[in-house]
Amino acid sequence: MVEPNRNQSSQDKLSIAYSPCPNDTFVFHALAHGLIPGAPELDVTYADIDITNGLAAKGTGPDVLKISYAALPWAMKDYALLPCGGALGRGCGPLVLTKPDAAMEGSQAVSGRATSAKGTAPNPASLAGRRVAVPSERSTAYLLFRLWAAQNVPGDALDIVVLPFHEIMPAVRDGLVDAGLVIHEARFTYPSYGLQMMADLGQWWESDTGLPIPLGAIIARRSLDTATLARQIRASVEYAWSRPEASRDYVMAHAQEMDPGVARQHIDLYVNAFTADLGDDGYAAVHALLGRAMHEGLVPKFDLATLRT
Repeated sequence: MVEPNRNQSSQDKLSIAYSPCPNDTFVFHALAHGLIPGAPELDVTYADIDITNGLAAKGTGPDVLKISYAALPWAMKDYALLPCGGALGRGCGPLVLTKPDAAMEGSQAVSGRATSAKGTAPNPASLAGRRVAVPSERSTAYLLFRLWAAQNVPGDALDIVVLPFHEIMPAVRDGLVDAGLVIHEARFTYPSYGLQMMADLGQWWESDTGLPIPLGAIIARRSLDTATLARQIRASVEYAWSRPEASRDYVMAHAQEMDPGVARQHIDLYVNAFTADLGDDGYAAVHALLGRAMHEGLVPKFDLATLRT
């Protein structure tokens, strides 16, 4: 928990849950430490996005949450999407990783695929019937994977296994699963596990749609003054950008022993112009992702117009 700001009254206290990942702690540092004039005191819970996704779906979560955009359809009744504070971007999508293996290689060119160290691209068709580890079935990464697989894996025939994020690369390396879907800092660390990239789903998504990837959303209870709250979160983002060293200790205290250089890369990837304001391209990306996911029956149907209300 963040130490309370004693200058705020208890009635102004706002409960919030976000992950301990560097991008979230960087974004919310100023707000959580009472550095934004007029902003409420925060009662912070640090939780993995699987937990916040579940809280949002039940409608029993804190006032404000960081969730996956993929979880929005379950949360829209009780929460509103805020136009700032979240994570969208280009060149920062999830990866499909495999262990170098002749049985997983092929020469067919497929959009979004990478070339292995041997110079031969792993063939997505070889995933048919194989075990694929994913960190969650209610995540943007999972939606992107399923939408990509519908185009590239015959019959979209997959044996999905849900594993904690930190167990996925070791499981692929050790042959417990045939492929793994990874996010965040795994983009920088997967070669150390002896793995190769079959597909960059961000590259595929951007090539297919021309839009950024919607990853993490900030939502707030509809009963709150969401316009004022959005301005305060945007001010926290701008504070972080103008004083990047101010949040260093806070970020690293929650970075789970992450190397400082990797933490910096993480922030640079996931905190960008869309974090300050979704804008038309950001909303279009969310529409595209959830619209396609609804069409494929991956998420409950809802009125996409409510994303802006």
